Amino acid sequence: MAVKRKPPALQQKKEEVNRKAALWIGASLALIILVVSALIVWAQL
Repeated sequence: MAVKRKPPALQQKKEEVNRKAALWIGASLALIILVVSALIVWAQL
């Protein structure tokens, strides 16, 4: 009996995970920039 190939749905899920990862990275970077700017502004006071 031939080995069944995995359905392409797996690749679609991987793409979704990559999109979620990119979203998280973007959100974290934005948060870091926001915190750093707030600290700089606070230090200037």
